[in-house]
Amino acid sequence: MPASQARSLQMRPGRRYKEAMGLLRGLIDRLLLVAAFIAGGLIPGFVAQYRQRLGGRLDQAELDLAPWQKLADQFHHGDLQQLIQHNLASADATFRAEGHVIEQLLATVHALQAAVEALHTNLFAQAAYLAVHADPGLLRATWQDFVPTFALSGEGLAFAALFALTAWLIFQGLWAAGAGLARGGARLRYAKRR
Repeated sequence: MPASQARSLQMRPGRRYKEAMGLLRGLIDRLLLVAAFIAGGLIPGFVAQYRQRLGGRLDQAELDLAPWQKLADQFHHGDLQQLIQHNLASADATFRAEGHVIEQLLATVHALQAAVEALHTNLFAQAAYLAVHADPGLLRATWQDFVPTFALSGEGLAFAALFALTAWLIFQGLWAAGAGLARGGARLRYAKRR
């Protein structure tokens, strides 16, 4: 057998490995891209359901605050802060406790109003807000009752495409880093043999 054929036979296992890894990478690459596009298309539906649940919490908190607002209207010219201060300054422990309850309820209403306002923007800003400021309990509750819906609006499709592209680029970077580490390890093993 000529020397060139012998070298060719020795290189084939490495070539097969590269071909197999290329096939595996291509398969993972396409599956990830499709899965990321689908996941990205489902995110707008999740955001809408979160926003709806948040709005429900705000409505309930405002209903809970309404009787206290009526008392403030009747005795403190509509100023809830005056009602709270009146109750907190009372010698009666029950009134002081009520003052703290009203204060907490008012703070909850203001926080929920701020969250609802923050989610009245474009889809990208809503997703960013949820990623950073979402209420964990509300997220869990939304996830438990989540009904998958794929956004077919222009904004929803653009979001899905951008999400898929981002996931794909992260995959490409990780794959390249992993391949670089593997090549470095192979070089190190080869150098130790010498």
